[in-house]
Amino acid sequence: MGITPREFEQLQNRVSGLRRKPEELRVSATQASAEHRVVLGLDPSLRGTGYGIIRWQKPRPLVLAQGTIKIPAGWSRSRCLLQISQILRQVVQEHRPTVCAVEGLFYAQNLQTALIMGEARGASLVVVAEAGMEVCEIAPRKVKQAVVGYGAAAKTAVARMVQRMLALEELPSPDAADALALALTFAQQSNRYNLSPARRL
Repeated sequence: MGITPREFEQLQNRVSGLRRKPEELRVSATQASAEHRVVLGLDPSLRGTGYGIIRWQKPRPLVLAQGTIKIPAGWSRSRCLLQISQILRQVVQEHRPTVCAVEGLFYAQNLQTALIMGEARGASLVVVAEAGMEVCEIAPRKVKQAVVGYGAAAKTAVARMVQRMLALEELPSPDAADALALALTFAQQSNRYNLSPARRL
């Protein structure tokens, strides 16, 4: 079956367009990574949610905020979740991160612990979603590998390396250190380090 010169030209344009799509996608991905200069790392927990916000710049990232949302032991779970949301919302509004890196998998000894951890994670991610942030999950071993160079590193080793990498005067608390490590790992991935990509939620 024959085709007219105009139909042939249209076919060529469609084929050329298909060939350009991967290139366009690569450009978009690069631009998206470049936009995420302010990164929130989040380590949710009912009694101690760690957070860390860094701005990716040279020669080293700048820490904008870091800390642990500590909740008194006597508080009800609903009150804890409200406190986590309120404080995290204030931190996000002040520093305006554009992406959140959160631990992808966590270890729970029993179902009750898993439910409580899930509630704290949910309360935190609602705040992140409200702010319109992209959310990425990173497995704990990937974070330790990226920051310490060993996937089974102890929490103290992670905290010391985070302190060194960010030139912090004091050792961060364990929860804040984990959050900062998450932010650092995402920032390294975005800048084409040899790390496995984070999984987007």
